[in-house]
Amino acid sequence: MFLLPLKVYIVIASNNMLGIIGGSGLYALESLSDIEEVSVTTPFGDPSDVLIKATYHDKPVVFLSRHGKGHRLLPHEVNYQANIWALKSLGVTFVISVSAVGSLRQELEPGHFVCISQYVDRVRDYRKKTFFGNGLVAHVSTARPVCDYLTKLCVESVPQSMVLHQNKTYVCVDGPRFGTQAESFIMQKDGCDVVGMTNVPEVFLAKEAQMGYLTLAIVTDYDAWQTDPAMHATVEAIMQRFGKSLEQAKNIVGTMIKNFEPTEEANGVRQILSQSVLTPKEHWTAEHVTLMEVLSL
Repeated sequence: MFLLPLKVYIVIASNNMLGIIGGSGLYALESLSDIEEVSVTTPFGDPSDVLIKATYHDKPVVFLSRHGKGHRLLPHEVNYQANIWALKSLGVTFVISVSAVGSLRQELEPGHFVCISQYVDRVRDYRKKTFFGNGLVAHVSTARPVCDYLTKLCVESVPQSMVLHQNKTYVCVDGPRFGTQAESFIMQKDGCDVVGMTNVPEVFLAKEAQMGYLTLAIVTDYDAWQTDPAMHATVEAIMQRFGKSLEQAKNIVGTMIKNFEPTEEANGVRQILSQSVLTPKEHWTAEHVTLMEVLSL
């Protein structure tokens, strides 16, 4: 399970630090300074790419390209364990995920933004969904998977000229294909609002790592439920819409970073592992200790 000794992974965490997971275009924020590329090796393999440590308006921040530079990784090929572990090992305690989604509701129009509050897991088990196992048992509550503080910060950071929807449910599918019309109808009937391919297990691993998490979703298409085939998801249409919305997303993220000043109590999951791990410490191996040291930073 683990390949390297404890000291390789442990980094002293700052009180609170923000991490951004999304496309590499998010790094191009004006006033970004002290930019440093950091290569991180984790017990779970390599993350999607080097991590970018930087300062924005005197706030430390870490960026990670989920699919790697050049968009090289399919959603199911992303090493979500390594990504979250790498961010946590650098001191990140809050994560903003910027993600493209398909809309399952007429009112969630392409170009709109969505603040996700719930997730439905429709991905298969070949994605590693937990840091636990191999003799260490934990059951983490995900009833409320999203950070209230980041949600409030996001809402306050979106200008009135942009449309932001709140309290929506994200259903995650494997992909890489786009869905059938029948699948879209089923997801609608199940109460889902948007569909994507990447935020599970990312959101749940962040919870296990005691990190506050939020998805800022960019609606790029209407998935497949519309009767007009011209409205269905295509790569060309999605990339065009995402490109048009990226500058707006950068403005939102930039404002969130600039205004990021949480209290220690703002991250409601910082103590969740104390309530979740069932295996007594006397049964922990050295590898378990390593795991818990980093997840508890």
